[in-house]
Amino acid sequence: MKAKNKIIIKGIRRDFIVNPEDKLAVKMAMLIEGLCTMGVHDAINKYGYTEQRFYQLLNIYEEKGIGYLMDLKTGPKNYRIRTKAMVNQIIRYRFLDPDASPSIIAQKLKQDGYSISESSVNRTIMEYGLQKKTSINLILKRKKK
Repeated sequence: MKAKNKIIIKGIRRDFIVNPEDKLAVKMAMLIEGLCTMGVHDAINKYGYTEQRFYQLLNIYEEKGIGYLMDLKTGPKNYRIRTKAMVNQIIRYRFLDPDASPSIIAQKLKQDGYSISESSVNRTIMEYGLQKKTSINLILKRKKK
């Protein structure tokens, strides 16, 4: 019973409309319809889930609540290139030579056997606030020229 870009749950007094963009609402609507109105098989056909996933979501909802039905962020959970050791080395090189550019630091790290790009070094420097600070006197001198 999908309307144009909307999921409609038929009610006694009026229909309840669910926005299909709202993944949490869609999952909850499927659980409600599957358990209370149309049955599990009709609900999983309507919403495009498998029976196994339906019962997984039901168990999650019953054990932890609605907040745990939200999709989690996908992708890597940690840094693959910029490991803690790599970040420590970047910070170390930055403190040893504050005037060294990210390309020079990346080159030194490559010489030490690390595989890292200049952009990763630059990103680390920016995240830790280790970029060079331009003094006010330098800015004023440049403006006068």
